[in-house]
Amino acid sequence: MDLPKLLVTQSGEPVTDSRDWEQARRPEVLELFRENVYGRAPVGRPEDMSFAVHDVDPQAMDGAATRKLVDIHFSGPGGEGVIHLVLFIPNHVEKPVPGFLFICNRSRRHIDPTRETKSEFWPAEEIVRRGYVGAAFHYSDADPDEHDGFQNGVHGIFDPSGERAPDAWGAIAAWAWGASRALDYLETDSDIDASRIAVIGHSRGGKAALWAAAEDERFAMAVSNNSGCTGAALARRKQGESVRVINENFPHWFCENYKGFNDREDELPVDQHMLIALMAPRPVYVASSSEDAWADPEGEFLSCVHASPVYDLYGMPGLEAEGMPPLDSPVADGSIGYHIKTGEHSLTEYDWARYLDFADQHWGAVAP
Repeated sequence: MDLPKLLVTQSGEPVTDSRDWEQARRPEVLELFRENVYGRAPVGRPEDMSFAVHDVDPQAMDGAATRKLVDIHFSGPGGEGVIHLVLFIPNHVEKPVPGFLFICNRSRRHIDPTRETKSEFWPAEEIVRRGYVGAAFHYSDADPDEHDGFQNGVHGIFDPSGERAPDAWGAIAAWAWGASRALDYLETDSDIDASRIAVIGHSRGGKAALWAAAEDERFAMAVSNNSGCTGAALARRKQGESVRVINENFPHWFCENYKGFNDREDELPVDQHMLIALMAPRPVYVASSSEDAWADPEGEFLSCVHASPVYDLYGMPGLEAEGMPPLDSPVADGSIGYHIKTGEHSLTEYDWARYLDFADQHWGAVAP
């Protein structure tokens, strides 16, 4: 498998230190992903964006947390939109508090702000107990996950009129954009340490989390759970879900240019180890599941391996593993964490515990 060279610029110059990476190679890699895979967002933070904080409960979770519901309002040429952000801030730790921003790609009941419904998909009580802010929004607030010709969600609000460009953003980039708007709010909340926010997602949400952290370096950590094809898994392995299959099943997820690489993965100017590398020097965690061959666990692991040389430029360990680890045996001593758990395509309390441990390691345990 011949991967694109990570530490050589498009002009053929070697990348030998972190300055070369930041000034020359990283911008190239980011641009290649925009042009060929995820597309280019036409807007960053909207000028008229505003935040409405409501339904504040200082004694949520039986007094363990303060709940805040926040509406993030924005508008563009095509109309108005709102992202509904759910926040639980632990009451038992000193403020400001670091946290996890979750891009929820399953039903809203999984991020129920009343906590009448609890789900291990987003174990907010455990996140709070460990001393972290639990923040979440439903991905459909940014862009409904349906192919309607890019008329709905933020595409309909912000896309310029006329024929879409071949590198126009798809749904993954829209969900990542939504995560950045949530971070815009978190920066305004004095209870929250916005310099220590991890963005996390599962499956398609994991793809969006990685792209969000690649585009927005304000995210201090990225967590990809079972993100698979065009997430953490190497495309050139052609195992499990392929570029053709993902483009045919989800034609709205990526830019039009990406479809030109159906059955032509070896011609892509990037591969997913380069997406992981865009996190450097920030920590990143990738996880797989043993019964999730569709997401190619080995391909996810190898992306971490091949991203590690960028961390070396900073004098930091990347993934400290000589080979694929055994099941349920995390490798997380370096700046890249990885585990493969026993089970199916899922995000579980086991996974969350590993991510919270990783945050403790890099940010210092915050719970007393």
